[in-house]
Amino acid sequence: MPEILDLFNQRDVLSYVNNRQYPTYLGDSLFPSRKVLSLDVEILEDRYTTPVIAPMSSFDSEAQIGSREADRRYAELGYIKRKIQLKEKDLVALRNPRNPQEQQYLTQLVYNDTDHMVEGVQARVELMRMQLLANGVVLPDDTDSSWKIDYGLPKEHQVTVTKSWDDPSSDPISDIKAWVNTLDIVPTRALTSRKVLQALEENSSIKALFKSLGVIPSDGSLNQIMQSLGLPVIVTYDRKYRAQSATGSYTKERFFPEDKFVMFDDNTLGETLYGPTPEESRLMSGNSNDMMVGNIFATMYEEGHDPVGTWTKAAATSLPTLASPDELFQAQVLLSGSTKSK
Repeated sequence: MPEILDLFNQRDVLSYVNNRQYPTYLGDSLFPSRKVLSLDVEILEDRYTTPVIAPMSSFDSEAQIGSREADRRYAELGYIKRKIQLKEKDLVALRNPRNPQEQQYLTQLVYNDTDHMVEGVQARVELMRMQLLANGVVLPDDTDSSWKIDYGLPKEHQVTVTKSWDDPSSDPISDIKAWVNTLDIVPTRALTSRKVLQALEENSSIKALFKSLGVIPSDGSLNQIMQSLGLPVIVTYDRKYRAQSATGSYTKERFFPEDKFVMFDDNTLGETLYGPTPEESRLMSGNSNDMMVGNIFATMYEEGHDPVGTWTKAAATSLPTLASPDELFQAQVLLSGSTKSK
């Protein structure tokens, strides 16, 4: 009679996760992933993109000595983990399946649990990236955790509009032009919600632009106007996740706030750093260096005798980085009835 950990040994679970094609998020493209070897990382931030001009010089004279202006930021990766228990009846059935169909069903049940735990970790990483993009600060939702990362964005790049964009008398184009002028780069992309985009298309001043140009109001024609004015192309992001409370109830939340308008250019915004977990460190200390561990560690383990506890768990340490804080602009546009920014 096989042991449960023989059916789902560590090597097989890791291989399954490493070869599984999980859904991707917007943040995966904006903040490419990189694995590091430590929980404490040094991040080099190039805060000044405007070049310092080199002086004219006479021959046979010493060149002006430049100053290195990049900031070094030290941060600790956030620890993320979630687990789920295999029920005792399923545990018995896995060891004594009545037929191949039942064994296949129960085996898939365990791997579905693995998928859900891994996807939960991925969702937390995506939320961290969107918190960085929208607010410049990454916060845990665990009130007992003191972990927090503030990316130090310039205050002049974090604004709230004086008149909501769903107000007919507001002038969003003028707002965006003013914000663009505060940046030393030319922002080419803007991230917001579908609700903000609809408010823009229904705004009186933008409707007048559509009419003067003889175009039908649409996402495409609005972006054509934006490009013609040297303003960023607008992309919406409305993907959601579910959060489970201590009582087991679920609430649905947004990764990116509904009332934010964020601008940046075509350069890579930063990275998603993944580091070692305590689970990975324990595995590697037990002469298991030949196992391949990816960004997220998954495992199945036994714990407890009454009740018998068999758990599937996923864990990661992670942190999004921001290459140039001065190249990001965050605006809150105060739409009526929008989800409160986090």
